[in-house]
Amino acid sequence: MSYPHIVLVHGAWADGSSWSKVIPLLQDKGHAVTAVQPPLTSLADDVAATTRALALINGPVLLVGHSYGGVVISNAGHDKTVAGLVFVAAFAPDEGEAVGDLGHEFPPPPGLAELRPDASGFLSMTAQGVAENFAQDLPASETRVMHAVQTPTHGSVFSAKSGPAAWKHRPTWYVLATEDRMILPPLQRKFAQAMQAQILTLPTSHVPMLSHPAEVADFIAAAAQSLARN
Repeated sequence: MSYPHIVLVHGAWADGSSWSKVIPLLQDKGHAVTAVQPPLTSLADDVAATTRALALINGPVLLVGHSYGGVVISNAGHDKTVAGLVFVAAFAPDEGEAVGDLGHEFPPPPGLAELRPDASGFLSMTAQGVAENFAQDLPASETRVMHAVQTPTHGSVFSAKSGPAAWKHRPTWYVLATEDRMILPPLQRKFAQAMQAQILTLPTSHVPMLSHPAEVADFIAAAAQSLARN
């Protein structure tokens, strides 16, 4: 059985180390894995970085996005190589929607209060925000590293309108984090139901791939195996 190449896309205030626990688990299962490093400078730039990564791969791809990475894969997922999409506690906008348009029917997520802008329009998460709202189920030794390696994220990514939604035309899977303080669980469920995704529900913070890596890796591997059979 030939599995699709798994391509991982991190979200805002993060970098490729978001996947550091999941990657070896997937590789041990025999999967080829690439972690994209979106610059978080604009939605167009982040989609372009992902598309460049896809162009280097021969054969089908399972595209995985965390958080804002869900917006990226919703746009990059139209690439002819992409066979399926996995959303991990992620946004999944429809065409014409921006991240800032989503979830107004719910209270503001607590984590948003811990963002700080710089003079160039980039936002960073405070150390307190990472520890209490982004990754509250990880030890302090890990949240300190997450804060140190975060990529500041330009505010324009939250107002950029998404293009046609690839999740309407690809098999989809969704990891729903029930203790998320960045994307509230009811909004995650709304996304998952809209795309008719297969859902894995985990009692985690916004970073299930770091707090429950084995379960997330197994779910991604199962999605890859499903695509390989079809």
